[in-house]
Amino acid sequence: MGRFISVLALPFLVVVAVVVMASVYIVDVRERVLVLRFGQVVEVRENPGIGLKVPFVDSIVRFDARILGLPTQPMEVTPLDDRRLVVDAFARWQVMDAQQLYQATEGRGLPRAQERLDSIINDVIRRVLGSVPSTMVLSDDRTQLMNRIRDGARAEAESLGVRIIDVRLTRTDLPEQNLDATYARMRAERQREAADEIARGNEAAQRVRAAADRTVVELTSEARKKSEIVRGEADARRNAIYASAFGRDPEFFAFTRSMTSYERSLKGENSSLIIKPEGEFFDYLRSDGAERANPVPVASSAAADVVTGAASTENGQQDVVPPSETNREGQPLGENAGVTLTPMPESLSSPPQDESAVPAPAPAN
Repeated sequence: MGRFISVLALPFLVVVAVVVMASVYIVDVRERVLVLRFGQVVEVRENPGIGLKVPFVDSIVRFDARILGLPTQPMEVTPLDDRRLVVDAFARWQVMDAQQLYQATEGRGLPRAQERLDSIINDVIRRVLGSVPSTMVLSDDRTQLMNRIRDGARAEAESLGVRIIDVRLTRTDLPEQNLDATYARMRAERQREAADEIARGNEAAQRVRAAADRTVVELTSEARKKSEIVRGEADARRNAIYASAFGRDPEFFAFTRSMTSYERSLKGENSSLIIKPEGEFFDYLRSDGAERANPVPVASSAAADVVTGAASTENGQQDVVPPSETNREGQPLGENAGVTLTPMPESLSSPPQDESAVPAPAPAN
């Protein structure tokens, strides 16, 4: 008898366990739960814990209570300036009223809710971006636009029992077919700016180069001017010295010039000369002209020292004579060019001409 009772109690316990399990449900902290009875909502559980329901009659529908993400599909929008753009966005949303969401989606749950939200967000994006120019959409600061999209989508999503927390524009680009033309315009603009910079740089370089060339020409001209002044004054002084030296004896001057002519003409690389030997050109080859010489006589020992170049000071050094040659304005040579001429040794200075000291030439025999 006891064995029979134990055999009957075992199925009963199993049935009781099944009924208890069918009557108990657990609500997670991350969920919102609806208890349905014959398709009608009889209870809404938002707090975590254990709940009871009529077994085999009531059913449980669970909704995620966490913040969910919804990426939208890329779509083309036309801003206020009729410039097409490809835009996609990312929305964050949360179920606030599970019963309202269940009724709005006709029991299809979150997949249907996401479809509805995607449609709502796309419509709001087209409406908001269509009211502003493309420059504002493509700018770095789009916070105002995204806030307008969020507020518009939030107002329309309230009927679903959900709350739109945030909407972010993740991409705003031109259509693929317009990218090449846009890049070409950007390249042309950058090339134009580069050409302008190069032109301005070349202009500045040309100004610097012209200024440098002008400075070079001015410095060269000034240096050439000074050198010509010094050279001309030095030539004048040299000619004066030559004239003074050769003026002492015309015969010596003729002799010196003849020797110079011989040196220049009687060279192997010059052309051949056909001249009579008895011509004037060869006078000093036949005679040294000593009989025609008429040098200035030495009036004193000091004058003799001048002629022989032996004048010296008491300490044995040769005296120097400051240059007395002047230019056309009566200024010392080299003064116009800022040059001081080196004093000339006294032996090279022109001695005073004393006509009384010059003897009369002896009568020819």
